[in-house]
Amino acid sequence: MARQESYAENVITYEDRKLRTLADQGRWVELLGLYRRARAAAVALGGEVRGAAEAAPLGHLIAYGAPPELAARLFDPDGGPGSAAGTGDHDAGPLWEVLATRHSWRRLAPLLGPAPVRRLVAHTRALLGEDLRHGAEPDEEAVPLALEPWEVAGWDERSRVREYLRTGGARRALLALPAGREGLGPVELPAPGRVVPSASTGPGSQVPGLAATRLLGGFSAWAEAVCVCGTAPDAAAQLASGRQVTGGFVPFAQAYPALVQAASDGPAAGSAQGRLALWRVLVAMTGESRVVAREIEGLISRVRCFTWCDPADELRYLHLAVEDPASGLAWGLSGGTYEPAYD
Repeated sequence: MARQESYAENVITYEDRKLRTLADQGRWVELLGLYRRARAAAVALGGEVRGAAEAAPLGHLIAYGAPPELAARLFDPDGGPGSAAGTGDHDAGPLWEVLATRHSWRRLAPLLGPAPVRRLVAHTRALLGEDLRHGAEPDEEAVPLALEPWEVAGWDERSRVREYLRTGGARRALLALPAGREGLGPVELPAPGRVVPSASTGPGSQVPGLAATRLLGGFSAWAEAVCVCGTAPDAAAQLASGRQVTGGFVPFAQAYPALVQAASDGPAAGSAQGRLALWRVLVAMTGESRVVAREIEGLISRVRCFTWCDPADELRYLHLAVEDPASGLAWGLSGGTYEPAYD
C-alpha cells in the first residue's frame, strides 16, 4: 500500500519535470500510461475525488498537447478500474473542455466513447462556433447544437470558453453584470414584489415558476434566486441592498453571457454545462418539460431584463431580474464573490 501511495504522489510532483520533457518529445503513449497508473493508484487509496485531483495536472498536459487520437483515450475505461477520467476531472478546467478547445468535432467525434463526455464536447464546440445540428447525435434535452442568434449577439467568441495554457492554468473574462454604468441611471425601486410561495397551491398542483427558481438557485453558491409576482424591478427590490440604485433595463442578449458564466463558475464546470443549465431555466420559464423552439423564441422576444449596481461589488458579481409579461412572474438572481478565485 505504501508503495502504491508513493507512486500516486510522485508521478505528479517529483517527476513533474520528466513529464514535461516527455511531452516536449511527443512521448504521449508513455504519458497516457503514467496518467492511468497514477489515477488508478490514487483512486484505490482515496476514491474518485482523490484520483481525479492527483492526476489532473498530467491529464491537462495530455488533453492540451497530445494528438486527438491519444488525448481522447483519457476518457476510455480500457486502462482498468479507476484509470479513466470522467466529466468531473479538472485542473484549471474540465479535461473534456481542454480537449474540446484543441480540436474540431470532426476530428473528435469518432474517438469519444462515453456519452456524457461526447455531449459536453459537442456543446463546447458549438460555443466555439461550430454548427453541429446535422453533424452530431441530437441532444438528449433538445438543446440546439449551434448557438441561437440571441446567444451570439452579446457574446464575444473569444470569451465563451476558457483559454487554456499548455503547462496548466487558464484565462477567463471576469464575471460582471452590470459590467459598467454606461446606460444605467438613478432608479428608485418599488416595494419588493410578493414572493411566489414555495408550497403547492393545492393537492397535486404546483405554483408556476418554482422549477425555474430552483434551477436559478443552483447556478452558484454565492448568488441568491427569487421569484415574485410582478415586474423585474419588483424582483430586484427583493435582492438589492437599498431602494435607491443605479440600474436600468438591458437586452437579454447582454445578460446571457454572465448567466452562463455564473452557472459554470469554478474549475470543475465548463461553459457547456453553464449553457445547458441556462437552457433548463428557460425551458422551466416556458412551463414545458423540454425544449420547444417556438416557446423559447417567444420567451426571449418578450422578457424584460433589469440590472443594477451594488455598493459591495468588486470583482465577480451578478445582479439581474428577468420579467415574463406573459406569466406575470419575474425572477431575480443576485450575488458576488470578492476574491479573484478559480481561474
